[in-house]
Amino acid sequence: MSVVKINVLTVPAEQRETLEKRFASRAHAVESSDGFEWFELLRPVEGTDRYLVYTRWRDEESFQAWTEGPMRTAHRDGDSENSDRPRPAASGATLWSFEVVQQAEPKQA
Repeated sequence: MSVVKINVLTVPAEQRETLEKRFASRAHAVESSDGFEWFELLRPVEGTDRYLVYTRWRDEESFQAWTEGPMRTAHRDGDSENSDRPRPAASGATLWSFEVVQQAEPKQA
C-alpha cells in the first residue's frame, strides 16, 4: 500500500507569499517521478505558522529514489554553482512518514 510523506514547514507570516510562489514556480517538478501518486501544499488557516507539504508515493523506494535524485538537485544549496540561491522561506522543517492502511473514494452516483 502507498506511503505518505508530510513535510511540516514553519513559515513566518512575512514569508508565506514567497513560499507559495516558489512552490507554484516549480509546479509539476515531482509529477513525472516514478511511483509518485499525489501532491498538496496546505496553507494554515488559523492558530499555526506551519504549512504541510503532502506527497503520496507507491512505496518507500519510490520516495527514496526521488529524494536522492530530482529532489536533491532541486534543493541543492551551498555549492558554487548555486551560491546566488535565495534563502529558504521556511525557518524549520520536519518530515512525517505514514503508511496508508485504509482509504476511501467518493461513491459514484
